[in-house]
Amino acid sequence: MLGIFLDSEANGLNYKKHKLIEIAFRILDVETGEEKDRFESVIFQSFDDWQLSDLDSLQVNGFTWEDVSYGRSPETIAEEIKAMFEKHKIKRGEAVFICQNPSFDRAFFAQLVDPDTQEKLLWPYHWLDLASMYWAESIRKGKEGTGPYPWLTGYSKDKISKIYEIGPEDKPHKAMNGVHHLILCYQAVVGFPKKALNNS
Repeated sequence: MLGIFLDSEANGLNYKKHKLIEIAFRILDVETGEEKDRFESVIFQSFDDWQLSDLDSLQVNGFTWEDVSYGRSPETIAEEIKAMFEKHKIKRGEAVFICQNPSFDRAFFAQLVDPDTQEKLLWPYHWLDLASMYWAESIRKGKEGTGPYPWLTGYSKDKISKIYEIGPEDKPHKAMNGVHHLILCYQAVVGFPKKALNNS
């Protein structure tokens, strides 16, 4: 089973108004943690679309018009992603997307590859989120009396990384930084079962 650990940046939070400006992912074997491939790219958008940017979002990710103006076309990036997914036989039942915030990432990812095309290619429709994984694990620990319940600790990625003493994500937020940090948090919360066995 493969995990597509994905993060993205946009010039706002509203996928109907704003545009994707960066995407990154790493494809890992979720049993061993072995990396199969990785991808990252800045995405071009028109100046008219850039004018609709939410300034708070740009403060978080640090992107400027100059950065985006040198980005690559969405069509080119979409074809490269399709080729990479075909190379690794990314199909539902054999791979899942794993994100910090899949409701955000999935909506903006659809700007590159529309849902009908994803369906035709039989890409995974499960977009899993780190917070739910932490929530379930913390509930288990709370019931056993070995740890606090998640509502006592918080369950954002920043809170999770602090709980596991991982350290914060590098700033400003860039997509591949987010992917690297997501994987560190995922490994702490869930782990890669065969990697753990191999290291024991």
